[in-house]
Amino acid sequence: MTEDSGRFPAIILVRPQLSENIGTAARAMLNCGLTDLRLVGPRPDWLQDRAFAAASGADRVLLAARCFDTTAEAVADLQRVWATTARNRFMVKPVDTPRSAAAALRQATAEGQRCGVLFGPERTGLENDDVALADTVLSVPVNPDYSSLNLAQCVLLVGYEWFQAGVAEPPRPMTKGAEPPADKGKLVGFFEHLERELDACGFLRVKEKRPVMVRNIRNMFQRAGLTGQEIQTLHGIVHELVTFRQRKAEGRD
Repeated sequence: MTEDSGRFPAIILVRPQLSENIGTAARAMLNCGLTDLRLVGPRPDWLQDRAFAAASGADRVLLAARCFDTTAEAVADLQRVWATTARNRFMVKPVDTPRSAAAALRQATAEGQRCGVLFGPERTGLENDDVALADTVLSVPVNPDYSSLNLAQCVLLVGYEWFQAGVAEPPRPMTKGAEPPADKGKLVGFFEHLERELDACGFLRVKEKRPVMVRNIRNMFQRAGLTGQEIQTLHGIVHELVTFRQRKAEGRD
């Protein structure tokens, strides 16, 4: 974990293509006081001279960067995640601009929640399965006739709004005794449990529709902002439904 983990949002670059892009993103991060850089599936030789040259002195961000094989692993310890996208993903999720996201990020981190923002490859953007792991979509409102932004520009826009939001009045504290949202690792664990049982009972039997159905189910639960206790309850509900069905099939009920 970095020294800033939990106090500042993580910047997560998913499948970045060029060392220079990672370097310029690190430079943009440090401009705004952000140092928790996470890389999903970077090329093996990403940490090279071109990255350091593009970072223009933000070496400590690059050297402290952590690499992950999957997006799910990169967000596992986070409780709130934003996914940057310029395209309509046809998922039911709230949408923030960088400014409204910054305010929400400040609120969440002040409440002790660990947060992060996902950025996809410049050429293709995030995949739908990456976006499905996020609570909120983050879209930058720029000229609709020319909305092309490079990776560093997008990171800088989000980071700048975060930095500027720090001069605002302190956010309201959480209601006393409230439990924060569960981290993504626990949430994905529940998703996998539920999906195993839905496969077993035949609910996800149509192979062509399964990926979309799984994403839609995950998005429903993402919007709920579930706490760790609520996830444990849902695990218990799924378990009891399965064991009841088994008992019934065996003629014990």
